[in-house]
Formats: sequence, structure tokens, C-alpha cells
Amino acid sequence: MRYFIFCKGDILLTSGGIVPFGDSAPVELKPWEKVTTLKLPQKDGVGKEPEEIVVAAMDNPVTDRDDLQLVPLRKTFRILSSEDYQLAGKCAELVYFHQNNRFCGVCGGQMKWQTEISKQCQECGKELWPSLATAIIVRIRRGNEILLVHARTFRDRHYGLVAGFVETGETLEECVRREVWEETRLHITNIRYFASQPWPYPSGLMIGFTADYLSGEIQLQKSELSEGGWFTRDNLPILPDSSSIAYRLIQDWLNS
Repeated sequence: MRYFIFCKGDILLTSGGIVPFGDSAPVELKPWEKVTTLKLPQKDGVGKEPEEIVVAAMDNPVTDRDDLQLVPLRKTFRILSSEDYQLAGKCAELVYFHQNNRFCGVCGGQMKWQTEISKQCQECGKELWPSLATAIIVRIRRGNEILLVHARTFRDRHYGLVAGFVETGETLEECVRREVWEETRLHITNIRYFASQPWPYPSGLMIGFTADYLSGEIQLQKSELSEGGWFTRDNLPILPDSSSIAYRLIQDWLNS
């Protein structure tokens, strides 16, 4: 049994940087701190019982244990295996879902877990599953250049790619065109799917695309972007963290 325990955006790991495991939790958990339990197939699962994953959210951080540490979830990209990092993200999203859906939005009744990942209202029977905030991100190429931008929400000086949330009633490709036009006033063509990435900050799915420049002059949407422009391989700014799909999109271009 493994324990994915969170506290205000951090995840509890051992001092050696692994997810705690054992017959009992590494810390005492109050009844209301336990969120849900997942049962996942074993990797070589033929004839084996599913692995139990306990998901919990502590009210207060652990400060008196040398054998345990709290680590920001995003930083665990370089600590955990890729499988455990993705599983930690899933568990963090379930914590977010639980904390934001304690009562029914239809009748106000109490929501209880119905399955490992869904809840049901005890009064009206309304069923609810975790929802994802779907966003696109796009790498735009013009000859030997790509478009890089610095969003006002970035906490450091790195540059990334044009991105934005999908609106109701539009396709992913329509969202790509709209976001690029709104943020840069550029027209693009040859939109192609690249890859997708769960983004549990707090509950998102990033869908990556590539595209080619068609026409227009850059006019940044100042409410969203502080800087941006065309860059070649010889004059790149600080790039995104390697945990992001933006980094993968840029590296794919650099390696092409």
C-alpha cells in the first residue's frame, strides 16, 4: 500500500525521495483527511492483487520528522519516476475535486464517494466526476524562427509558447487559431497535433500543436503577454522547465 498525502500543494515523500509505503500511513491521518483509495493493476499484474493507493490531504504540515519531507508537486518531476509523477498528479487532482465538491450544486446535499473517482449526492442522486480544464499550446514556426512569448503569469524570466483554454462550442483547432489571433494578431496554417500532457495545477490537460506562420505582424495582447517575438536557434531566451510540454515542443524543433 502506498500513500499519496498532500498538504497545501506539497506532497509528502520520504527523506530519500520516494512515496511512502507500508501497512500503515507514515503519519496519523484524521478521518476527514482521507480522501479516497485507488486500486491500480500491478505492472506485471497477472494473478496479482491490485495495488492500493491511499489519497489524503493533511490539514497541517509535518515539521518534526527527519525521515519525511514535503515537496512541491511540480518539483517532484525530477525526483519521482515518470509513472509516479503522473500518478501523483492524478491523486492531487482527486484531492482538488474532493475539496471543491463537498456539497451538491443542484440541491445542496452532501456529496459522497460513489466510485474511486466519482461522487454522488446523497439527496438528489446527482453524479459528478472530476472535470478537466482543457488548454491548447502551440509552437509557431516562420522559416528558421519560432515564436516565443513571456506571459504575465510566469514567475521567472523564461519564455514559452502561445497557450490558452478551450472555450465551449469550439474545436481544438479553432481554439489554436483564436488564441494565436487574440494574443499576437497573427494568422497561422498547417495546424498539426503534437502530444498531450496532464497538467495537475490544479486540474488541467494541455494539448500541444505545431503550426506555420501565414501572415500578420506581432501585436501582443498586453493583458496576457509582457514580451514576445521571433527567435532563432542562436538567440534563444530562457526556456520553460523540462517538466512542461512547452519544453518538449521547443526541443522537438531544436532537434529537427
